[in-house]
Amino acid sequence: MCDQDDFEEMDYARRVALSRRQFGLLTAGAGLAALLPPPADAAPVTGSPVDIRTADGVCDAYFTHPTSGTHPGVLMWPDIFGLRPTFQHMADRLAQSGYAVLVVNPFYRLRKAPTSPPHPSLSDPATRKELMGLMESLTAQVTVTDARAFVPWLDGQPAVSKTLRMASTGYCMGGPFTLRTAAQFPERIGAGATFHGAGLVTGGPDSPHLLIPRIRAQYLMAIAASDDKKQPEAKTILREAFAKAHLHAEIEVYPGTMHGWCVPDLQVYNHDEAEKAWARQLALLGKALRQA
Repeated sequence: MCDQDDFEEMDYARRVALSRRQFGLLTAGAGLAALLPPPADAAPVTGSPVDIRTADGVCDAYFTHPTSGTHPGVLMWPDIFGLRPTFQHMADRLAQSGYAVLVVNPFYRLRKAPTSPPHPSLSDPATRKELMGLMESLTAQVTVTDARAFVPWLDGQPAVSKTLRMASTGYCMGGPFTLRTAAQFPERIGAGATFHGAGLVTGGPDSPHLLIPRIRAQYLMAIAASDDKKQPEAKTILREAFAKAHLHAEIEVYPGTMHGWCVPDLQVYNHDEAEKAWARQLALLGKALRQA
């Protein structure tokens, strides 16, 4: 998952990139709409907050989908900063391309969203400690427990197709959660995508990459150049694992990117490379999910 080096990297970018005022304008609703324009053939969508009962309580989440018809479901796992307007906007944008998208608050056991302050100061030890505490509450078993609630919930929605397979996407710490979801529901999850996924390959017996033989999903793994520099062997291990499982996987390092580069409200955001990754996601979902 995210570690101290990731925090230092994101905080360095925060200090050398945009001013706080510039960044506030950038992440406002109008700014996000300009940064993340809808597709040319955007479907009208409707989105709203929802509550989902799990084995451990009630998870607050956001569900968005085209206003008519049924569509492939997508379970979106956010980064360490949690469910917030940026992820709601990203979910709406994906829905405009014809998907029914659920983005969850993974920290619901501890608090409702928002779970981090706007523009948190990563140089503040107390903020770092708080964020790490939230993240460390999400064990492998907790993720599986939640996936067992979220996937059936999606299947129960009238906007979600019961004949087309689903996808699971994840950012930063959410990357491994996509593999755990796909392994829990191999017949239901047909595609997965991770963006600067953290901790996909570890030395532990519960390393997410060890689940690849159990999944039946095609994958996109968009790797930050800085993450690749710290763990250059990870991409090779992942490619070999998918190849051995006879699964299609696009595993690429995006040049010049830093950890967190796909999320618009982070100062490490790299618009051009993020848009490339978004386009690759749409290509994957269109290929993997559009056949019954």
